[in-house]
Amino acid sequence: MKKAIFIISIVLLIDQMTKIYIKTHFVLSEEIKVFGLDWFRIHFLENNGMAWGKEFGGKSGKLFLSLFRLAAITGIGYWLYGAIKNKMSSTLIVAISLIFAGALGNIIDSVFYGVFFSDSYRKIATFLPDEGGYASVFHGKVVDMIYLPVVDTVMPDWIPSVGFDFPEWIPLFGGKHFSIFENRHFTFFDPVFNIADSAISIGVGLLILFNKKTFPKKEKVD
Repeated sequence: MKKAIFIISIVLLIDQMTKIYIKTHFVLSEEIKVFGLDWFRIHFLENNGMAWGKEFGGKSGKLFLSLFRLAAITGIGYWLYGAIKNKMSSTLIVAISLIFAGALGNIIDSVFYGVFFSDSYRKIATFLPDEGGYASVFHGKVVDMIYLPVVDTVMPDWIPSVGFDFPEWIPLFGGKHFSIFENRHFTFFDPVFNIADSAISIGVGLLILFNKKTFPKKEKVD
């Protein structure tokens, strides 16, 4: 239990400290290079919907998404409690703790940041502004800032480009255009993320890499 509490506390502390600093020192879309490196940047974005910045059904969709996240983290917390109670492997407990901490970190943004902060559009946000926050409870935006464009280049002419439109009936992507190398510019790794996202990814990675250790098969009894 102490190990899980320690991991969750450290991840939440670092996650919220970095988010609050970025929110109160950067204007939306502002970017700086860390140590002058092209592949390591701080780029302030706010995620208004699901992963990769996808929108989901306006305000009602945002509310549903926040409530769904709360339900999901309740399930993760129960999973963590069961793993500790049943004395499962340390790897499993560490992995679930990281996933729980990451999910909780982003939920704090979604639930409270709209109330605690003013908006960041063309100005630096303030904490607990007199005029009130930029959104109501459950309608806040997740703060992202880590950008690692390890590869940022123009593709040579001999590599073909591909582009097409998704049919309207496809959920989320219907009617949108998909392309690969159409503008001849290629970036890897393109998403902008945060400490909470990193914790979730590491936790999931541990579950995959150490699957046999974290989920040992029970021996059959003859």
